[in-house]
Amino acid sequence: MQLDMRLSRIIELAPGIREFWLCREDGGELPTYSGGSHVVLSLPLPGGIQRNPYSLLGDPADCNKWRIAVRRQEQSRGGSVWLHDSAQEGQALKVSMPANLFPMARLGRHHVLIAGGIGVTPMLSHARELARLGESFEVHYAHRAPEFGVLADELRTLAGPDLHCYVESRGETIDFSKLLARRPLGTHAYLCGPQGMVEAYHRIASEMGWPDTHVHSERFLAPPPGAPFTVRLAKTGKAIEVRREQSMLEAIESSGVQPPFLCRGGACGQCEMEVLDCDSSLLHNDLFLSQADRDSGRKIMPCVSRVTGGCITVNL
Repeated sequence: MQLDMRLSRIIELAPGIREFWLCREDGGELPTYSGGSHVVLSLPLPGGIQRNPYSLLGDPADCNKWRIAVRRQEQSRGGSVWLHDSAQEGQALKVSMPANLFPMARLGRHHVLIAGGIGVTPMLSHARELARLGESFEVHYAHRAPEFGVLADELRTLAGPDLHCYVESRGETIDFSKLLARRPLGTHAYLCGPQGMVEAYHRIASEMGWPDTHVHSERFLAPPPGAPFTVRLAKTGKAIEVRREQSMLEAIESSGVQPPFLCRGGACGQCEMEVLDCDSSLLHNDLFLSQADRDSGRKIMPCVSRVTGGCITVNL
């Protein structure tokens, strides 16, 4: 389900970072959501509609507006550039209902929230919810330079002295070995940040004996461009061209077919498709499929993955 919404406010937070407020077109109330939720915006790019997920950073109980923050990424398919260069206050957009692939562990006794750069956005909604519930938590926020700590003031009102900032330009970094050491039973850790940061966090937590159930992270991947190819839908025989900058999921949607999706970032598994035939190689870019699934050549996540050319036939 998509809601008819508009950009009610655009705020310049820092060089290359903008905040957007989303309100309903009809002025009605928005549904509440849980900390860590995201929405998918349908962006009217020149080449067609592009659907991108963004974490909600506002108050989960706020029924008047949803807030997102977007970092401009030049080496991308154009969604963030459009939001920075073309989006205007008052502009209408289609926005999905909130979904949560990064929920809080409700039985946790203490929560360690860790953010890298723009990955602070889901942590802010988590912090608001934890503060409201009176739960025990702390926040660790790493960013490039002082001017990029764009949401530190809001976090400070929620976490107080339990907010710890690390500024890369000052030589400050998060030492996961120290941060995760000697934590009491019932502690849960959460991280959203760059790929390398997430990988180091999981590796060190595993080496230190943290159970996987207590180590959480969120990673949305943007579908990379690649060679054009054809996707054939077995149930209808329809052949669809996938452009260089287009994901397979987007191409299928543009043909009038609406497969299921949730995150559009290769994390949730909702859009998984069965591969019936392929005359080239599969390029897996997701975070969901196991190595065995990839080796089988029979599964693909069309939101972020593609093939090297030719034609792929899927069971759709």
